[in-house]
Amino acid sequence: MQVTGTTLQHKHKKTSIALALVSGISMFTGAAVPAHAVTLLDLLRGGPGAERAGRADNGLPGVGGNTGMPTERSLADPEPLPKVSGPRYYTYKPDAERAVKTAAFAAASATDGTRLLTEARVSAPAEIATALEAFYGKAAEPLWISGGDVNEKARGVLSLFERAGEYGLEPADYILPVPALTTASVAAPTDSATPINVSATTSAPVSAADSHDRALMQFELALSEKVLTFAQDMTRGRIDPNKVSGYHDFKRKDGKLSLVLPFAQTGTDVAAYLEGLAPRSPQFQALKAELATLRAAAANDGPQISLPSDILLKPGKSSADMANIIAAIQHTGSEALKSKHAATLAAYQQTPDYTPELVDVVKSFQAEVGLKADGVIGNATVRKMVGHTSKDKIQKVEVAMEQVRWLPDDLGQRYVFINQPAFTVYYHDRGAEQFSMRVVVGSKSNQTYFFQDEIETVEFNPYWGVPQSIIINEMLPHLRQDPSYLDRMGYEVSVGGRAVPSSSVNWFGSTDKISVRQPPSGDNALGDLKILFPNSHAIYMHDTPSKSFFQRDMRALSHGCVRLAEPRKMAAAVLGTTIEDVNGRIAAGENVAAKVPVRIPVYVAYFTAWPNKDGKVEYFDDVYGRDDATVKAFVATTKVRAAQS
Repeated sequence: MQVTGTTLQHKHKKTSIALALVSGISMFTGAAVPAHAVTLLDLLRGGPGAERAGRADNGLPGVGGNTGMPTERSLADPEPLPKVSGPRYYTYKPDAERAVKTAAFAAASATDGTRLLTEARVSAPAEIATALEAFYGKAAEPLWISGGDVNEKARGVLSLFERAGEYGLEPADYILPVPALTTASVAAPTDSATPINVSATTSAPVSAADSHDRALMQFELALSEKVLTFAQDMTRGRIDPNKVSGYHDFKRKDGKLSLVLPFAQTGTDVAAYLEGLAPRSPQFQALKAELATLRAAAANDGPQISLPSDILLKPGKSSADMANIIAAIQHTGSEALKSKHAATLAAYQQTPDYTPELVDVVKSFQAEVGLKADGVIGNATVRKMVGHTSKDKIQKVEVAMEQVRWLPDDLGQRYVFINQPAFTVYYHDRGAEQFSMRVVVGSKSNQTYFFQDEIETVEFNPYWGVPQSIIINEMLPHLRQDPSYLDRMGYEVSVGGRAVPSSSVNWFGSTDKISVRQPPSGDNALGDLKILFPNSHAIYMHDTPSKSFFQRDMRALSHGCVRLAEPRKMAAAVLGTTIEDVNGRIAAGENVAAKVPVRIPVYVAYFTAWPNKDGKVEYFDDVYGRDDATVKAFVATTKVRAAQS
């Protein structure tokens, strides 16, 4: 994170006025000001207690020294607060491309048209260019050309590229035009007994033949580049997630490009080989099947039911949108729901009154889609009622299929999966989901990252080490007004590793060597426990005293860590113990850490389309706008690739 701030501007005129005011007060009052009173000097310094904060001098960095006469800074405008800024979203820049070096190709020694491969001009990202140079530096025979024409192996690959959309890829990224033939094919009559030459070569000028050979060799090298690109995209995705935003953190997979063209050289069905590179996980297969279903249904999308996003309708009230609300439920609700309330739905006469019977319908719908079944129709309920068009869902699934490629193909038999847009964490063991629970994730201004790690420790009765971002962005304004703020709140403060009172720290100075932590207690921000998977983002799962947050439908509310609705249940699961054992460790009241006995991957993920335990794909809102950023990266990638084709 980066600390930014505006440089303090000293204004001589205001300083002079302030000095005059202070002098005037001293002259006219003629009496001592009580130590606890709020004085003008307090206000100029930033609030009560600021003067007292500077009286201690223990030689520690960040701790105030002796104060005599008021300083110029204390009498100037209040010092602007610094700010810790989080990661940002980037303008996506695809991998840089370079020209493939063809001079050393083995085909240069050939006597036929393949010698012209050295004259082919193709640009590609460095990894792909290197793989092309390594292969054609050894192979003298072309892969995709036979007998002066594009062969069946090439045509099979091109046919697969036309179906790239089935795998969530963009066909335009791979398709190439096939060079035109210089021969005229003559069809033989099927009833003729006389042998006929069915392929008569036209007498073409030598220059035309050379031009055709050059076109074939250009096609040869270009198709190999597209094959490598497709293979890489199938295994690790079209884009580099780390270039989308600072909230993405992934080690990119090795596409093993050195194996692709040698297989194409010896294999009989290159298209089948390339198709087999797609992820085999059940999640990817469910998304692929969903994409096919959505595309088939897209043509039949009817008119979208419209409802205002800012609606707030409570039981007993009325709304002109009531008819559309019921129509939306009939459109998106399950058959079971519609059957249960068939009589109410049939009797509804398009009236605006939100009657008890209609409230029951809405409550059933809310329960069905995972919302609080209170009958109050707000924007969360409206989003579920209106649903997503097939076009919206297709985009979500395409983004999800890309993101699946960033993760391991096999998530493991035992793992924890946090899906931020769903505000849910899932615990898997023995290859199946054992339970799930609600979570609170980072707010839009304090987003939770997208990465993977391994759970290592469960800490009971934890201390909360306050991050610098919270000290600076949220605590510092209070501390500049009242340096004893943390002392009164029960926090522990240390400077350079030495414990000091909060009131003795100069909160106008640097906070780099200042640490703040909250001791274990019923009010501790982490509650009774935290589950650690050490990472550079300081993100972990933990308990919270703010239990009411779990009743909300939109739960992007934290500073970035993941709050668990049932932390003791999750702790027992990852430790391989019982909830009773966890309860006992917490009741002991000691701050202790327990090592997780086995390796458990944790995926802190972000999917707006994801299959549930039954394989049905569910859809969620893009709370951080990451899908939009990913789609922009797709567009930028296709644009660069089109320019090189």
